[in-house]
Amino acid sequence: MSKSISIFDTTLRDGTQGEGVSLSADDKLKIAKKLDELGVQYIEGGIPGSNSKDIEFFKRVQQLGLSAKITAFGSTRRKDSKAEQDGNLKRILESGVQAATLVGKSWDFHVHTALQTTLDENLAMIYDSIAFLKQQGLEVIFDAEHFFDGYKNNADYAVSVLKKAKEAGADWLVMCDTNGGTLPHEIHGIVTSLTSLIPQAQFGIHTHNDCELAVANTLSAVEAGARQVQGTINGYGERCGNANLCSIIPNLELKLGYECIGEDRLKQLTNTARFVSEIANVNMPVNQPYVGNAAFAHKGGIHVSAILRDSRTYEHIVPELVGNKQRVLVSELAGQSNIVSKAQDMGLDFDSTSEHSRKVIEKIKDLEHQGYQFEAADASLELLLREAGGEMKELFTFESFKMLVEKTAGRAVVSEAFVKLNVAGNNVYTAAEGNGPVNALDNALRKALVQYFPAIKEMHLSDYKVRVLDEKDATAAKVRVLIESRNINQSWNTVGVSENVIEASWEALVDSMRYALLGQILQTSEPEAASPSQGLVNH
Repeated sequence: MSKSISIFDTTLRDGTQGEGVSLSADDKLKIAKKLDELGVQYIEGGIPGSNSKDIEFFKRVQQLGLSAKITAFGSTRRKDSKAEQDGNLKRILESGVQAATLVGKSWDFHVHTALQTTLDENLAMIYDSIAFLKQQGLEVIFDAEHFFDGYKNNADYAVSVLKKAKEAGADWLVMCDTNGGTLPHEIHGIVTSLTSLIPQAQFGIHTHNDCELAVANTLSAVEAGARQVQGTINGYGERCGNANLCSIIPNLELKLGYECIGEDRLKQLTNTARFVSEIANVNMPVNQPYVGNAAFAHKGGIHVSAILRDSRTYEHIVPELVGNKQRVLVSELAGQSNIVSKAQDMGLDFDSTSEHSRKVIEKIKDLEHQGYQFEAADASLELLLREAGGEMKELFTFESFKMLVEKTAGRAVVSEAFVKLNVAGNNVYTAAEGNGPVNALDNALRKALVQYFPAIKEMHLSDYKVRVLDEKDATAAKVRVLIESRNINQSWNTVGVSENVIEASWEALVDSMRYALLGQILQTSEPEAASPSQGLVNH
């Protein structure tokens, strides 16, 4: 049996049915291009004519010259009508796609309840619709909706649906676990039986994650004979989501020896997952397998000590195979191995047996006890380690800041910040407004520094999070502020902790600016000698 698997991505159609996922036509085109670079064989673009975004997508996607087959989704003709007169099928043809995905009912309960027609008419609807599109030269992928529920309820009818689709000329017969309630051993048994009942057919699998088994069910189907896998990037989809291609593809390629997208393109998987997450504006779980930020992160000191000797001790694959990387986290659980590893990443020389290293780790543990969290703030950690190593030169020192927040009737709240710094021996006093206290502080700090460090113009804050550390203290509770900053090349995270949210924000803001200027801090104490190109460094 062939070890080649076709990857069918439905992020742009089924994925957008997930709560909180909404893509513009431009978004869909960007993702389609990224998916094509990843090497998927099919990209399902949406339902032609269903909305203006999908209409625009199908018009513009033809201009991209993608290697993947763009497919349009639709259902079989309406009951008691003709396929050639069906508006849905006509729109699929008008979309200009190479392939069509047709969904049809395979559960007799749905035929009677949802379609309100007879079992024979449903078979005729499937046959007529597929045959019509095949006559027009399209590749047809038949999605048998609710197939596994239908098979368990009435196996003979469910099989007859697939046979009728094959008779009409369907190129792929895809079995759908639409409600996501089937177990892996059931999937394997049913797919195995179908390979003998319908010989010469090409089978596919489409699963949902309602029992958190979509990936496992997909792998079971492939092992039983399915050769097309349908899913979405990051598992986006209705309810609990679809099968996650970011887990399925590496499992097939690296664990089971199947050919999907190839070794070189597999290295683009993490980048693709994060790109789609950014475009969809949906945060990726840090612990997402293979592509998550924590997928190869190590925190416990014993673990870190072991991976420094051989990463196979606590990693099931080499992270770079999927484009990810190993990370060592520094926290209250850390040992000297964590510090040594982080220092090595930064190009610092830390002796694990030295008294200096022990003092650094004790300081980090003490700060974490106070509420700091360096595993989510690598930039603040790097500044701390470089300070401990005596590398840092202060380009500016803080003297004071004041805040004014004013609310008058009929007007929005106005925040104003006043900041006083000493920069290279010069007293600098600035004021700036913002749409909130933190934004005003950010604007005032920038205004004070940009005349000395033009590189500040190239960075901006991209995320801001506040966490209450001890809720029982109510409004007097200590808070932790995490700030993400970004420039054209990179992003970095800094942390501040205080009983006052403004002070915590100030700490994180100052660290953010210092990190942006790290190249100058390490090279010179004279800001006038620094150029914008020196101010930003990549790590």
